[in-house]
Amino acid sequence: MEDKTCEAPPKFEGFPYKPYSIQIDFMNALYHSLNNGGVSMLESPTGKCTLNCLSCSLGTGKTLSLICSALQWVIDKRQQQNSEKRVESDQHCGKNGELGSDDEPDWMRNFVVNKDNQGEDKKIKKSKTRLRIGKSNFGRNHQASCRDLLSGDVEKDCSNKIEGKNVSNNAMELSDEEFLLEDYESEEEDLGDGKPKRKTLGVSLSSSSEEEGEDGSDEEDYEQEDKLKVYFCSRTHSQLSQFIKELRKTVFTDEMNVVCLGSRKNFCINEEVLKLGNSTRINERCLELQKKKNDKVSKMKNSGAGGRIRRTKASSGCPMLRKYKLQKQFRNEITQQGAMDIEDLVHLGRSMKTCPYYGSRSLVPAADLIVLPYQSLLSKSSRESLGLKLKNNIVIVDEAHNLADSLISMYDSKVTLPQLENVQHHLKKYFERFHNLLGPGNRRYIQTLIVICRVFLQTLHNVDDASYTDSSQNIPKASEANLSSYSSMAINDFLFSVNIDNINLIKLHQYLKESNIMHKVSAYGDRVSSLQNSLAPKGTVGYCDDGSTLSSFRALADMLLSLTNKDGDGRIIVSRERPACSQQGGYLKYVMLTGEKIFSEILDQAHAVILAGGTLQPIEETRERLFPSLSPEKFQFFSCSHIVPPESILPVAVSRGPSGQSFDFSYNSRSSSKMIQELGLLLCNLTSVVPEGIVVFFSSFDYEGLVYGAWKASGILERILKKKRVFREPRKNTEVESVLMEYKETIDTLSTGSLKDNPTQTGAILFAVVGGKISEGINLSDGMGRCVVMVGLPYPSPSDFELMERVKFIEGLGNTNSVKASDILVSDENNISGDVKAGFDILRSCRRRGKDYYENLCMKAVNQSIGRAIRHINDYAAILLVDTRYAYTSDSSKRSFSHPTSKLPEWIKGRLVSSDNYGDVHRMLHQFFKFNKNHVRP
Repeated sequence: MEDKTCEAPPKFEGFPYKPYSIQIDFMNALYHSLNNGGVSMLESPTGKCTLNCLSCSLGTGKTLSLICSALQWVIDKRQQQNSEKRVESDQHCGKNGELGSDDEPDWMRNFVVNKDNQGEDKKIKKSKTRLRIGKSNFGRNHQASCRDLLSGDVEKDCSNKIEGKNVSNNAMELSDEEFLLEDYESEEEDLGDGKPKRKTLGVSLSSSSEEEGEDGSDEEDYEQEDKLKVYFCSRTHSQLSQFIKELRKTVFTDEMNVVCLGSRKNFCINEEVLKLGNSTRINERCLELQKKKNDKVSKMKNSGAGGRIRRTKASSGCPMLRKYKLQKQFRNEITQQGAMDIEDLVHLGRSMKTCPYYGSRSLVPAADLIVLPYQSLLSKSSRESLGLKLKNNIVIVDEAHNLADSLISMYDSKVTLPQLENVQHHLKKYFERFHNLLGPGNRRYIQTLIVICRVFLQTLHNVDDASYTDSSQNIPKASEANLSSYSSMAINDFLFSVNIDNINLIKLHQYLKESNIMHKVSAYGDRVSSLQNSLAPKGTVGYCDDGSTLSSFRALADMLLSLTNKDGDGRIIVSRERPACSQQGGYLKYVMLTGEKIFSEILDQAHAVILAGGTLQPIEETRERLFPSLSPEKFQFFSCSHIVPPESILPVAVSRGPSGQSFDFSYNSRSSSKMIQELGLLLCNLTSVVPEGIVVFFSSFDYEGLVYGAWKASGILERILKKKRVFREPRKNTEVESVLMEYKETIDTLSTGSLKDNPTQTGAILFAVVGGKISEGINLSDGMGRCVVMVGLPYPSPSDFELMERVKFIEGLGNTNSVKASDILVSDENNISGDVKAGFDILRSCRRRGKDYYENLCMKAVNQSIGRAIRHINDYAAILLVDTRYAYTSDSSKRSFSHPTSKLPEWIKGRLVSSDNYGDVHRMLHQFFKFNKNHVRP
């Protein structure tokens, strides 16, 4: 698409109200970005009014600006395409693959170059067959085609474990038939062209059901698949629902086909499945029910020559998907009603008794606008599963301030020690039972999986244990004094160190994905467990904490897939079993470190990618991590000022408390009684000068609990309660809404003077946590947030091993020529634990990029938290940054890293004042609230 869409300035007639000038600037910037294509970062420190306003003058409308600009561009583009014939030229840019080094396993070198092209070639047509009872001759004369999978000693090692256990061919009971795998053959030596095969035995059946429909009855829905689409994604389902509500205010809700996607947990209306509670188990159960769809095959009685197999109608195991006609009616109803959010779709599904999850998915091909969560769009496997086509389409990512970390975290994988024990236990039981009934392909792969589990378990157990000495000897020993027992290594180093570099993990993962082994073994294990009248086999009591056997299998499969990544793209974290804490199991985790390749898969396909958010600064880190090779002409950054006037914001860097004590909430000082006491005195003073609501952000739940307990013991909490009612953010997200509702009701009641229980109270105070739900997406407008207090600089814990791996990786990006940095966080480390000290050592060794990333994590969290206040043009609030490090002094210029306040949003940074005297702070607050209280607002 070329930049010829519109030479005249665009008109945004779809905007439901008269827009502000900054909204027009924002929409113009977005429209221009869509003309140019590439990547645009659009920063708008605007929020939504939490009240049900009838006029846009009470809301700044960032979401409305996104909707009206992007969808207006789509309409203009279609009109242009209809008026003139346009020829699109597809440019196919060949990418030069990198050959693996000599330090990579042979199978990795053979596969890594072509790995991305194998997706479509690997799709195998599942045969609809049933096995005949007593059939045990599975073609044992054919050659084992997976001989290159692993060396012969592995098979011998596994076979010896079942020697002497003879299972008769005729011993298979009728009830065991459903657990037996179809014969599986791996492709031959030419791995690039062949496809894995599963032998088809018995009679092949095809469904005659008129209700099957999903394979060929939706052709009318797929006719418009190639039309221009807009994908809008955000982090949470509530944010997506808010987007739909804003969309309904515009004319586009009638002009566009809109579909909202979400998770099974949010969409499911099958009460039996919903009872499982856990998202993973809901997903598993849903997929299990779909697998039962074509399994209703019955045997007719013997009539002379032999038994016959009768065709029966295909029927989903889920009652909400048994009638295709209802799904079609569901789609028609959505088309008629227009834009619907998740709650609307669930309500419609319940009333029609048909699945809203699959019903909404089926609308994707015909949709103009697709609204969906981060995971569904940014994960390649999710995109493929949902059938999302990004080619020449528009992608808008809202709340993109932490996009890089969110993106790479989707590609992390983790398998725990209990999960590995669970898989190994069930594989062994299954192998012992069906060994003589399985074909050589299945036997070889199952043996390999058992060996993989054994090797991984040896790695995770204490290496001093005499029972684990072979493969784990090359793993660096974990010190028993160091209870963390963490180590990390590159993929290839890990594979060679545990002696599994001779196993073709690509084939093995392919087998797990295509052979149905996970479901067969899990189902057999469940059957055995139920017969034994036990929830789990002996010795597997702990497995329940890590989910079902199926989830354990999937965790192992994800880890095996991660081990096929490029060597430098991530690290393997080994957390061994802790000898001093036996209930704390170990785990293996793959941590993805680079998002460039992942993001390029989206960027190379989409016409334009829009990254929007209230605070996107600093943008350089995002560019370096996600699209460092993007040409300058294909990148645009736009930031608009805040909508409120300067007199409505009072940001102050508070260096000292009421008694003159300097505020220092660094790691080594924040827990001192003096610091906690001084902070309490500050809040006692604030309750007398700040009307309505005060929100105080702490660095963690643990620190908030420590401070709260100290104030309760010292009497400070009692002093605060005389002026403000105290609320605390709960750890459970499900409880946040009720706390906020009570907090708001308290403030509203006190503001009207109708509370008689304590007439001296003037409002409420809310203790919140940086990174919690309140800091990330809650609007604290008007009285809910008249003053926001940020306690210290909420740096992530340097003891976070995975975080330090990312810091080291980012430090290695590009050239680092800046001078070595000095200590940025602590001055005294005598009492710091080993893990924390190791983290600080890593940070000191960084020259620029790694330290910048660490500081950016902190300041992004600060910006998100303080941005909860000031949500519309008539709002006003004070923002107190409580720590001496926020104040800009003469010593600040000597620091070799950027000052924290330089990374504040422009609308705050330009108005920030520093004070070394609390008396001045108190006077400014008094004047600020007096002025805004008397200021007449429309």
